Amino acid sequence: MATLTNAPALRRKARRERLRTLGFLSPWLVGFTVFFGYPLVATVYFSFMHYNQIQAPTFVGLRNWRYVLEQMPLFGPALWNTLWLVVVMVALRVVFGLGIGLLVTKVKSGVGFFRTAFYLPYLAPPVAATVAFVFLLNPGTGPVNDILGSIGIHAPNWFNDPAWAKPSLVLLSLWGIGDLMVIFMAALLDVPKEQYEAADLDGAGAFHKFRYVTWPSITPIVMFAVVTGVVQTMQYYTQALVAGKLASGVSVGPGSVIQPGYPDHSTLTVPQLVYSLGFQNFNTGAACVLSLVLFAIAMAVTTLLMRRRAGLLSADD
Repeated sequence: MATLTNAPALRRKARRERLRTLGFLSPWLVGFTVFFGYPLVATVYFSFMHYNQIQAPTFVGLRNWRYVLEQMPLFGPALWNTLWLVVVMVALRVVFGLGIGLLVTKVKSGVGFFRTAFYLPYLAPPVAATVAFVFLLNPGTGPVNDILGSIGIHAPNWFNDPAWAKPSLVLLSLWGIGDLMVIFMAALLDVPKEQYEAADLDGAGAFHKFRYVTWPSITPIVMFAVVTGVVQTMQYYTQALVAGKLASGVSVGPGSVIQPGYPDHSTLTVPQLVYSLGFQNFNTGAACVLSLVLFAIAMAVTTLLMRRRAGLLSADD
């Protein structure tokens, strides 16, 4: 009888706890709905519509999807460039960031100077950093080619050569490696020193200490760097667009429309194509299809990396 008598009170208590929990979750729920849920649903909706941002949208079925996947000539190059940058740029940034982090943590004196020197380029705004880098690598007036020529090395055309444009963007990303350096430095300094001392007593060399002591401790941080790098590179837009426009030498004035991807669409990425379709050609439906394709690829790659056996984490972590 006591249990039956207290049942309404228990239900009211449980209801209050649920309401309290929802109250604490409400900022996240509102932010998720406004900035992710609604845009995703709207993107799916407009992908089946013909919408020029002026007239009311009209349903066209799979016409936008067929146009993007079968008829759009630049979809293949843009997707290839994006995936190339994801594989090469993310891998090299992780390797270089970890290498510089290891180097700085081993320096006995001047740690603050080296840490500042490597981190400062990351603080430069993306547009300013790209402008400076294109100037440095200018094949006609840039100092880099002058220095290489003075020592007898035939310098490439960098951003003006389709074969070197994407590697030049990778060099630009490695120049601003300070963010990963700081993250890896924090992880390396957090490795227990007792494990290094035990490895020294066992006669382990530098490679074996890194393989069996350092690497297992920093693997979650490497995983974080890879996943966030993939997501960021999938959205690669500003640096490629600015570098292509500057290298082309075309003056940009009011009302001018310049097709991205110079030279020969070698720096064209999917986000650039989305912007060109949606805001220059007012083909919102096709732009939404490209956004969903990019979202699906990013989710698939991230899910693959997050799996314990397919990603970087071992099954025991």
